[in-house]
Formats: sequence, structure tokens, C-alpha cells
Amino acid sequence: MHRYPPIADHGLIGDLQTCALVSAEGVVDWFCSPRFDSPSVFGRLLDHERGGHFSITVKTPGTTVRQLYLADSAVLLTRFLTPDGVGEVADFMPLAADPTVPSDRHTLIRVLRVVRGTVRFTVECRPRFDYGREEHELVLDGTTARFTGATVTAHLQVLGTVALRRDGADVHTEVELTAGQRAAAVLTLDAPGAEPPAPADEASLRASFGAVRSFWHEWIGRCRYRGRWQQQVNRSAITLKLLTYAPSGAPVAAATMGLPEQVGGERNWDYRYTWIRDASLSVRAMVDLGFTEEADAFRRWLGARFRAGGTVSGEPLQIMYRVDGDPHLVEEVLDHLEGWRGSAPVRAGNGAADQLQMDIYGEAVYAFAHAPDLTQLAGYDGWQRFAAAVDWLCEHWDRPDEGIWETRGGRQDFTYSRVMCWVAFDRAVRMAVDFSRPADLPRWTAARDAVLHQVMEHGWSAERQAFVQHYGSDVLDASLLLMPVTGFIAPRDPRWLSTLDAMDGELVSDSLVYRYDPAASPDGLRGSEGTFSLCSFLYVDALARAGRLEQARYAFDKMLTYANHVGLFAEEIGPTGEQLGNFPQAFTHLALITAAMTLDTALDG
Repeated sequence: MHRYPPIADHGLIGDLQTCALVSAEGVVDWFCSPRFDSPSVFGRLLDHERGGHFSITVKTPGTTVRQLYLADSAVLLTRFLTPDGVGEVADFMPLAADPTVPSDRHTLIRVLRVVRGTVRFTVECRPRFDYGREEHELVLDGTTARFTGATVTAHLQVLGTVALRRDGADVHTEVELTAGQRAAAVLTLDAPGAEPPAPADEASLRASFGAVRSFWHEWIGRCRYRGRWQQQVNRSAITLKLLTYAPSGAPVAAATMGLPEQVGGERNWDYRYTWIRDASLSVRAMVDLGFTEEADAFRRWLGARFRAGGTVSGEPLQIMYRVDGDPHLVEEVLDHLEGWRGSAPVRAGNGAADQLQMDIYGEAVYAFAHAPDLTQLAGYDGWQRFAAAVDWLCEHWDRPDEGIWETRGGRQDFTYSRVMCWVAFDRAVRMAVDFSRPADLPRWTAARDAVLHQVMEHGWSAERQAFVQHYGSDVLDASLLLMPVTGFIAPRDPRWLSTLDAMDGELVSDSLVYRYDPAASPDGLRGSEGTFSLCSFLYVDALARAGRLEQARYAFDKMLTYANHVGLFAEEIGPTGEQLGNFPQAFTHLALITAAMTLDTALDG
């Protein structure tokens, strides 16, 4: 067994309020509860000794392990092929009766069965509450284990169908099954005082399994994509759904925190929060797939952020929030954790929350612009608050900021930030006209045009024949691949085609795309990073829009080979093809969906 399995060697399960990662060896090594952004209960992914885990493994020599999803579902199957037999573990998380209401109970069900011969499973449950900082006590009663920390606000219980054995304050046991036999371990995390969970009998387990599978089949059945890459798009859509907090409609950027962009480096951030940018761009992907309820839920969440105010930065919006809209994401270093393969520091919270990133206003308006009936969604009062934010932007768009990549090397006049301010004004003008809403159209139009003229004058380098990262530089930046997507420039405009050529020669490596060159544009951090998978899919999209279809399809097909064994992507791809960064990454999966749909449309002529 790997001390630290590769980041990509995991599948994702969840209940639309939190989630867990299950390694390809059968180990739950990441699980936070009751929400995505809660402290971890199992965190061995970030510290093998202190993090905690819940494992069901097979240690028989010569065992081969395979992992897959049951088709079009979030039920994960880990199969153990041993010299003596074949066994498997089905992992899933039942949904609450109403997932849109925050739940005090979260359950992870692990069903063991043998389909051939005899298999001996090893079961271990070693929780480590509060990122491994909280000691706990164990009460063991036959097939039931109860774990209680001194100060945690939840109790963990494991109900088994076989006898559990004590190992200090943890549980360790072995289960031998023959063909046709089943066993189960049901983990439940409850708030104090909750009614004890029902026994894990055969009937209830079958009912839970059937309900979970039916939910996902019904949900993905609403997807209207029927293109060439159905399986990959469906898996990406399910992943985005799993990463969305149903009570608020807010998606998180990734399921994890602290996974490095470079092994041993310091670029180890907490991505379990809702970025305005990521979430707003996902709205377009979900709408295009036919998932309008999810898109509207996020728009309502976003509208509430405009109404609430009170950001840490003092601006109308800040770049990220907790899933419930809380703007406070104080960053702390968990220096008791060694990090994945020694990649420290491990950070919880995110200090970038108070950065100034002007592009978020463009992305927020872009999300609203795709509402089929904004007046019904927001009403008159909502429009007034929206219009006030656009008026504010008219006064404040022309400022240096930290930019889309959250660099910590000082503010610049980033071209992408200006482009997205143009998007904010452009879409706001269109909405005011389309919905006949009151607005200062002359002022908004003048601001829109001023931004465009400025970008064309200062964001364009005649020497490089390309749009550049920020004014006064000659550095290229892959975020600008979104320029033709937003309509700022035509996808076959000569200036854009020459920019695409420049990126080809400098940022693209075997169809994989770097965000920018940190050596040419210092970002205030040590070390390097891999290619950015979001940008690699945006590159495919840009190629397809530019009519370079053979190149686009080749790049897309190659990019799909970097998915893990169950179709999931992290944030980045390393030098030898390994996945790096937090996992799975919502940004990557929404870009995959967009690239697939754009390429399908282009190939169909």
C-alpha cells in the first residue's frame, strides 16, 4: 500500500453537502463533515500518520485492484482480484430526504461482497477529528463502534454486520467472505443528541443503494448533451453536481485542500470554497447541458451576496466565500501536518479572499446574463441592487489588481481583468434593454467602450503581436483564451489569431497549456507548477472557434488521456503526466464540458 497514493488515484463520492475521496486501494483518506469546508475527519491524504483513514483493503499477495463508477452514478466500486477469489467494495453516500436543507447526519456506506472464491478483507477505522488535532475515545459494543472527541461538535459511529475489534482508540478487524456473501460497514457522523442510526441490515442497505443509484440516473438523464464525448461529459457533470452545496446552490472549487501544485512546494491552497469566477462560469456549462435548476440556485446565491455586502475587502463582492455565503476565510497553517509527500505548508482557509480581482464583476454579470428570465429570478429590488453594482463599477474598473491567478507579487493592470469589466458592462447593457429595466445606459455604454479602447491600446503588444498579461509587459497569459468566448474579440480576428500563435509557441507543450511563465512574470511564490488543465481545455475551445479543427480535436483527445482511471481531473498536469493540485477540480471539468460542446458544434459544421 502506498504511503501517499498519487493524487489521481481516487474516486469521489458525496451527498451534495460534503464528500469523500476513496483511493484506488480502498482507503477513505479524505472526508470532512458536515460540510465541504468543515475540518477533516479522515485526512491521511495530507498526513499518513496523523490524518486518519477508513480503509477496507485486501492484503493477499498478488492482488490486483481495479476501481470504476457504476455507469452514470456516484456509486464507486473498488474490485480486488486475488489468487483465491474476486471481491469488491461499493462506496456511496445516501442523500438526505431534502438535500437542500443542511443535515446534521452524513452517512458513508461501504458494502463488501465476494463474487468468486474466497477473499479476506482488512477493515480499519481510525478517525482523527479537527485535522488530526483532536483526541477521541472509543466505545465498542460488538458490531458498533462509537468515536467521540473531547470538543468536536459531532459523533462518529460505525455500524458493522460483523464483529469489530478494538485497536487502542481505533477499530481493526478482518472479514473473510466466500462467493455470494456480503458484509457492510456504515459510517455515520451525527450532531450531538441525534437519534441513533438504524441497524445496517440487508434490506436497508439495498434500499439506500437503490435510492442513490436512482437519484443519479434520473438526474443525469436530464442532460441534453448527445455529442461525441457523452461519457466524459456525463462524468464531468456529475462531478460538478457532487461539488455543489445543495442547501445554498454554491459550488466549491475542489473537494480538497493543501494538495500541491509542485511536489514539495509551497503552492498548497484550500479550495473548498466558492469562487465567484469558477461558479459563474460553471453556470454557462450547466445551462448548456440543460441543468437550469442548478444554474438558478447559484444565481440566487450570487444575488444574495450583492444584497448582503459586508465583504472582507470592502468591495460590493469579494472573490470567494464559504458555501453559506460567509465572507471570512482566515488562512491558517496546519504545521502539525506534513503534507502530501512532504508538501508543506498545509493551509486551511484562504488568504486570497481579501484580494482585489476586478474580473469577478464580469463573471458575475455573465452568470446573470444567461438567466432565461432575470426579472422573475431577481425581481425589481434585485435589479436595483444589480444596477447599483454596475454603477459602482463605472467608477472603479480602472484599477490595478491581483488578477485571476491570485498572484502574491503585487497589483498590476491585468488585461484579463479589464476584459471581464468590459463583459460586465456589455452584458448589463444587453439585459437592461432585453428586460426593459431602468439603467444609466449612456454611462454603462461609455464605460464599456472605454474599456475596449484601453485594452486594444495597452493590452496589445505590437512587438509580440499578441495580447499580454498586463499593461507594459510582454508576458503571455492563458486566461486570455476566454476573450473570444465572451465575445470581446472575434475568434478569427487577426489580432486574436496571432495571439493564439504566440501562445502556441510559448505556453503550449504537447497540447498542454501553462497559465503563464512565473520566471518572466514573478508571482511572489517560490517554485514552479504544472500545466493548468483548465487552460488546456480553453485552448481546445479557442482552436475550435478559430476553425483549427484538426488541431483542436487532437489536443482534446490527448487531454482526455490525462484523466484518471474514473474520468476525474485535478488542477494541473505535471512534467511526467501526473495530476497535481487539488482534486477533483471543478474548473477543469466545466472547461471540459465547454470544450466538448464547442468542438462538437464546429465538427458538425
